[in-house]
Amino acid sequence: MRILFATPETCDFVQVGGLAAVSAALPRALLPLADIRIVVPGYPQVLHGLNNLEVVGDSPGFAGLPSFRVGKGHAADGMPYYVVMCPELFERPGSPYSDEHGVDWRDNDVRFATFSYAAAQIALGSIDKDWSAHLVHANDWQCALIPAYLEWSQRPLPSVFTIHNLAYQGVFSRDALPRLGIPAQSFHIDGVEFYDRLSLMKAGLVYASRLTTVSQTYAAEITTPEFGCGLEGILRKRAEKNELSGILNGIDESWDPRTCTSLTRTFDAGDWQGRSQNAKNIRRQFGLAVSRGPLFALVARLVHQKGVDLVIQNAKAIVDAGGQIIVTGKGEAQFEEALRQTQTSHPGAVAVRIGFDDNEARRIFAGSDFTLMPSRFEPCGLSQMYAQRFGSLPIGHRTGGLAETIQDGQTGFLFERPSSDGLLSSLCRAFSTFGARDRLDRMRRAAMGQAFSWTNSAKAYASLYQSTI
Repeated sequence: MRILFATPETCDFVQVGGLAAVSAALPRALLPLADIRIVVPGYPQVLHGLNNLEVVGDSPGFAGLPSFRVGKGHAADGMPYYVVMCPELFERPGSPYSDEHGVDWRDNDVRFATFSYAAAQIALGSIDKDWSAHLVHANDWQCALIPAYLEWSQRPLPSVFTIHNLAYQGVFSRDALPRLGIPAQSFHIDGVEFYDRLSLMKAGLVYASRLTTVSQTYAAEITTPEFGCGLEGILRKRAEKNELSGILNGIDESWDPRTCTSLTRTFDAGDWQGRSQNAKNIRRQFGLAVSRGPLFALVARLVHQKGVDLVIQNAKAIVDAGGQIIVTGKGEAQFEEALRQTQTSHPGAVAVRIGFDDNEARRIFAGSDFTLMPSRFEPCGLSQMYAQRFGSLPIGHRTGGLAETIQDGQTGFLFERPSSDGLLSSLCRAFSTFGARDRLDRMRRAAMGQAFSWTNSAKAYASLYQSTI
């Protein structure tokens, strides 16, 4: 099978969220099963990071979209990449989606429509004359127009569209339709219209051959009004036709405490002295006081979805009970400021670092006793998997992928309602477990023994590709 995997980010070069980790790991897991190539926008990090980059084709403008070139190159390990080269759209400072101040680019509709149109042309063999795809795997709203452009080109090609987070939909004014080359007749309730606006996410939901999301629980949740973000109707219809499925994400093999080079000291299950060296180091690195109490970690985007406010509300209870908290991440300004104030109120017990560094995150997982994940919804989640592999017991709301990957009372703790009291109930259980060393030892060993390999997920995707083709 020849598969084109389209993504707006990949941790080979540029990362904003968990999609980047998936986009680097899943295609590699699929390499033994398919001729798979990744296509990404031509951000500066990609252009500078690819090896043997050569231009393989170009395309004139389409509708109100600019012309572009397409390059082909390889990541350091040989993973093949296509890159859509359009300097005016992609060679900018800031993140893939926003400027240096975190403000979304006003022309994101044009940016990702151009990327999607280019990916569709690559898949159809119109760009690289030596390669075309049997199927396109598109990810999230930034790639959601790919199945639509294929449909509208009247050269339909099978497609799989994966929803990584339904809350981010890429909604724009209806005025964008002619600019993006979207047929006016597609602007209706069963097409791309969403409350009189244009939803790129909905285009993927309507036109893709098959839909997937990143856990079976989330696949069921998004067909309900509580989690469907206004799109539950179409998702329910696709599910009733067996065209929506959930395939759990995995994590790559680098998340192994026995070999991870980011750690102060590598360790295995049972080597708690080795693990404690990581705890001492991370406390020292973050300026926390020496303590025999439990260390709680929050490694997340600092947004409402992640339940950051619930952590802030419970911070005093954690500190009063003898615990400490490390927070790292970035997100909404209100939460960043509230966390800084929490740190000021509890010097030596709460440490906050705004920003994200992968190596530092690994050291936090390896040194913390518990990882806080009180997300209001969590399509899959990766941090709970990372935490368990490194012996940090996750505390999460029973939703989405958290419900599937945390065994309550065995590898972590789950609570039923995303509320301050709900989180507090699991915090009490965590403190109790920390004081019972035999139980803590059993849970850590069970957590570290969890298998979150991409192998099974890759087989499930390959089977889906084959049946869709």
